[in-house]
Amino acid sequence: MNAINRIETMPALSALPVAVIGAGPVGLAAAAQLLARGLPVRVYEAAGQVAGHIRAWGHVRLFSPWSYNIDDAARALLAQSGWQAPPPARHPTGAELIADYVQPLAELPQLKPLIETDARVVGIARQGHDKMKTAGRETAPFLLLLRNQAGAERQVLARAVIDCSGTWSQPNPLGASGLPVPGESEAAAAGQLAYGIPDLLGAERAQYAGRSVLVVGAGHSAANVLLDLGRLAQATPETTIIWAVRGASLARLFGGGANDQLAARGALGRDLERLTQAGNLDLHLGTEVVALRRQDGAMLVSLRDRGGALTEIVADRIIIATGQRPDLAMLREIRLDLDPATESTRMLAPLIDPNLHSCGTVRPHGHRELAQPEPGFYIAGIKSYGRAPTFLLATGYEQVRSIAAALAGDIAAADDVQLNLPETGVCSSNLPLEAAAETSCCGTAKPRIRVKATSGTGSSCG
Repeated sequence: MNAINRIETMPALSALPVAVIGAGPVGLAAAAQLLARGLPVRVYEAAGQVAGHIRAWGHVRLFSPWSYNIDDAARALLAQSGWQAPPPARHPTGAELIADYVQPLAELPQLKPLIETDARVVGIARQGHDKMKTAGRETAPFLLLLRNQAGAERQVLARAVIDCSGTWSQPNPLGASGLPVPGESEAAAAGQLAYGIPDLLGAERAQYAGRSVLVVGAGHSAANVLLDLGRLAQATPETTIIWAVRGASLARLFGGGANDQLAARGALGRDLERLTQAGNLDLHLGTEVVALRRQDGAMLVSLRDRGGALTEIVADRIIIATGQRPDLAMLREIRLDLDPATESTRMLAPLIDPNLHSCGTVRPHGHRELAQPEPGFYIAGIKSYGRAPTFLLATGYEQVRSIAAALAGDIAAADDVQLNLPETGVCSSNLPLEAAAETSCCGTAKPRIRVKATSGTGSSCG
């Protein structure tokens, strides 16, 4: 047929699948929930295997037990295959979460044909509509641009999109301003700088044992890194630990202790508090890194305190554990309504913004809070939190259950959001005064103290 005369019939929107971005636990839960509703679905994973982000921290133990980590619709599918759920009170590592749950789920005959790996979504739009064009927009299918690791690209269509792509691959840079500091890119290229939670006691041990290691950050990732470094220092006493914290207090990171309804999360804070009190750890509070410079095979690190005074220290390795941020570049042609501070869905921001939200709990939320001005487009999972920390898988599971119900037209079920999260035991009302000063305009930094590295009882991640 002459190409000029060829007429292609566009598929009806209802005939297209829902596209789920990311084949981690929340993305696969979304697929399971959609299948339970009788909706067609396709799952696109950027990595060569499912749960690519979790594989990067597979050595880390979650502080939430199995009872919080399995989606109900996924559990129902797995049960049909004879799968046995792990003990509900046990705390899996990331690797165990994949081996005992995510991988078996992805291998089910109902899900496996729907999952495509090595399929990074690099752009999303409405077919035939750039961001400016409104007429006919709501009835146009979504157009996803996929790229594999070899660089080959193709486009696929979808009736709706649930973005569960996460944030782990987008770490925050070293600078307190949100920008990389001078010398950061060179240090990373030289292999002297790492982001997140390196495997300090396993595959990457040789890079850190007996070295001077600077850790920057004051969240759960930093706590895991520091506790592992404490164990490494016990085995290799030449290991030196330096910790730089932008805030003036560690009270919030030390957590609610016995008041935390997740015992392992409370233990994480208590172990870190013991570590900081024992000696042989150089702690810099109220301090930010402003520059790096390579010097004799190490890094000369410039620190600035809240009074503007500069200090220089030397470190062989630097670990940046300052959180992550969402990849918004892929959403450039989608109409979004995001909070300007957290980069989360705007309606969710007041529930999770650490500047406003004093306690570590989040009230139930679902499709209405997660919907965007682009009808049929949702951000779920940890990406829905934007830059805000402390996300539990149970939250993501209830998010996608509500979204799937809404896409199926069952608004009553979509609005019936049930989310019972464990209390952290930490609120602004029960923090010491110096912790409150950390979030005020007038907080003053404590002087630097030295403490000795010691062993913790357990490393965990939420």
